[in-house]
Amino acid sequence: MALKITVDPDSATAPFEQIRAQIADQVRSGALPVGYKLPTVRGFAEELGLAANTVAKAYRALESDGVIETRGRHGSFVAAAGDAAAREAASAAAAYAQRVRRLGLDRAAAETAVDEALRAVYAAEA
Repeated sequence: MALKITVDPDSATAPFEQIRAQIADQVRSGALPVGYKLPTVRGFAEELGLAANTVAKAYRALESDGVIETRGRHGSFVAAAGDAAAREAASAAAAYAQRVRRLGLDRAAAETAVDEALRAVYAAEA
């Protein structure tokens, strides 16, 4: 198993986002298992022909999403994302629920807003 990433320089999507999305997709599909060690930022950037900051930005986004974890000088690894993703989603949902209640929306209006937002985001990915 190897990390397979391609970056399209002509794409409207930023290179760091292309890297982030492809790694996240490979983790979700199981192509990259929990514990898989990612290449170093510098090495991967060189391999892709990109600036190290581009790869670092992708890794930071993946870490923020709970997809990978960085263990200092030991490198970056695929995290047990299910737990981290579930915790992050629960936290975001709780914050949303509290916010819409403060805004005075009833449950039906809050659920409608969520459904519309999810439809928009997932339709954009299709």
